[in-house]
Amino acid sequence: MTLIKSISGIRGTIGGRTGDNLTPIDTVKFAAAYGTFIKNKNVGKKKITIVIGRDARISGGMVSGLVSDTLVGLGIHVIDLGLSTTPTVEIAVPLEKADGGIILTASHNPKQWNALKLLNEKGEFLNGEDGKTILEIADKEAFEFADVDDLGSVKKKKNYIKKHIKEVLKLKLVDKKAIKKAKFKVVVDGVNSTGGIAIPALLKELGVKCVELYCEPNGHFPHNPEPLKEHLEDISKLVVKKKADFGIVVDPDVDRLALISEDGSMFGEEYTLVACADYVLGKMNGGNTVSNLSSSRALRDVTEQHGGTYTASAVGEVNVVQMMKDTDTVIGGEGNGGIIYPASHYGRDSLVGVALFLSHLAHKKISCKELRDSYPSYFMSKNKIQLTPEIDVDKILATMAEKYKDEDVNTIDGVKIDFAEEWIHLRKSNTEPIIRIYTEAKSQEKADDLAERFITEIKEII
Repeated sequence: MTLIKSISGIRGTIGGRTGDNLTPIDTVKFAAAYGTFIKNKNVGKKKITIVIGRDARISGGMVSGLVSDTLVGLGIHVIDLGLSTTPTVEIAVPLEKADGGIILTASHNPKQWNALKLLNEKGEFLNGEDGKTILEIADKEAFEFADVDDLGSVKKKKNYIKKHIKEVLKLKLVDKKAIKKAKFKVVVDGVNSTGGIAIPALLKELGVKCVELYCEPNGHFPHNPEPLKEHLEDISKLVVKKKADFGIVVDPDVDRLALISEDGSMFGEEYTLVACADYVLGKMNGGNTVSNLSSSRALRDVTEQHGGTYTASAVGEVNVVQMMKDTDTVIGGEGNGGIIYPASHYGRDSLVGVALFLSHLAHKKISCKELRDSYPSYFMSKNKIQLTPEIDVDKILATMAEKYKDEDVNTIDGVKIDFAEEWIHLRKSNTEPIIRIYTEAKSQEKADDLAERFITEIKEII
């Protein structure tokens, strides 16, 4: 199967041979490397603490136990949130004054996958330099475990999703009164993970009637957990059947948010950020925004309408966050439905996204479909080419950049080629052995055609 080591963590499939998959030995080794990295950053500190939390996937309990016990063996004290969400762990790290955090989730990957995603003391993802250091520690096995009298401890805190919700409700632009007055009815697809705990609980606090679909956190994903149109037929039908105002879909670790309009059509995960940004910018009389190179031009258009400046970053949450800090951004994120709202914290957060979207819709007093139709209309096509070891991705990307050098070409992250009314972004994935191919145009047909054209060109090079 697959084991992927990167600066953002380690991700792989459960079972198989050590070094080829995410086995217990690989899990312990990488947890020890991260724990050692944190200890090296805090030399002389008497008590080092790391927060951990996991999504509901089947292997979560096993992986969590391995990680927790490894950290204890290093003399580190663990705060275990149990079933949690990625943004909940991110919020917990600074609230607990911890030295770091580990989220045990493979995000949108299928159930056979799991991963260790690593945070710093701010509850933010590690930068490239720190990630590289951890990989070197793991490779050299440069860790030393504690004596019996110096072992760490484990403290379980299972109320953090409630704390997270309270933090969301404190946000100035979350209009609880307007939301309750609107009497929304919403269908929620929690893909049988921790979104099935967090999102209904948030909606209840906001006075929203919730119809639950796949909200039992048992880790048996009822469909492909990536919140894309082709995986969301069940909720689309249920939204119409229940005459709901809209539908909410999250991925297993609840950092990506997709919406379904009242007629069962996709609001579009690209437009989740657009809508939330429209609301925030409107209330703040403008401001700057950031998304990554693979995100829709619609955010740029809406930002400029509010008098702000839009900037594109390399793909990856850590890159988006750094660009947001550099440009004093009021809201940003990624076009995959990831909302990053600095007034809360620097991490993708579906709970924040839901609360801001509900506030926006309550103020607008129009339907979800009408809101979607009010934004600039772009259509995206998201494709991928599976990689094999003999494929030279760098050579492919360099060839494409040279071929289209007369166009507007950006090579900070793969190759993005901007044409007058459409664009394509080609890049090697950080989390899967694939080349991602994203296109955007003024119609779905044009976006699909552009993607097919480049897929053919790439296959000819291969």
